[in-house]
Amino acid sequence: MQADSRPVHSNQRHVHSKLPLLIHRSISNLYQRPISSHSRKAFEQLQRRLAAKPLPLVLDSFCGTGHSTCVLAQRHPNHLVVGIDKSSNRLSKHSGSEDENYILLQAQCEDIWRLLRNSELTTEFHYLLYPNPWPKSSHLQRRVHGHPTFHTLLELGGRIELRSNWQVYVEEFGIAMNLCGVPGTVAQIVPDQPITLFERKYLSSGHSLWAFIASLKASNKAQ
Repeated sequence: MQADSRPVHSNQRHVHSKLPLLIHRSISNLYQRPISSHSRKAFEQLQRRLAAKPLPLVLDSFCGTGHSTCVLAQRHPNHLVVGIDKSSNRLSKHSGSEDENYILLQAQCEDIWRLLRNSELTTEFHYLLYPNPWPKSSHLQRRVHGHPTFHTLLELGGRIELRSNWQVYVEEFGIAMNLCGVPGTVAQIVPDQPITLFERKYLSSGHSLWAFIASLKASNKAQ
């Protein structure tokens, strides 16, 4: 991965004006899109793993190659760390071997969130590390906090941490959480050791990195 990386460029300079409307829709409407068959198969893989050795869960959503999942597994040795990414191509580039306390799933993150909730499974930690920022203003609904399943995050519980090299994205996520009754903190960070390959690249390129952190209760309902 090249060390030189350009900062995020966008025609949106501030928090999107339509964010409150999207959050209201997410809270008020049941998302009815069918869960994909490959996501169900991936979830069954997770269920088998938990049946063999029950452990509290850590989610690494949008994990890419799974590098971050391996790092997080070392940080949470008494948990099962679940890396989720929709791209089989990215996951095929994973250079490690799945250890006792981590697993990689090729699935839609939003599907796995819903399946976890429907199975009444909760998380103790949930990481969303450098998701695609979708920087165009017209792409708001493609961001994590603009998606109809955003409120599902609240119901999974645990400590949630989102990181990005685009300040607006983190601020939007924080405001979305606050609109759902979950206050947290937004702050600029300088990690001692990068968790993801993107984080390493952004640090090497001199980008400002930002994080939102909050603690959720399991089955927390949006206000």
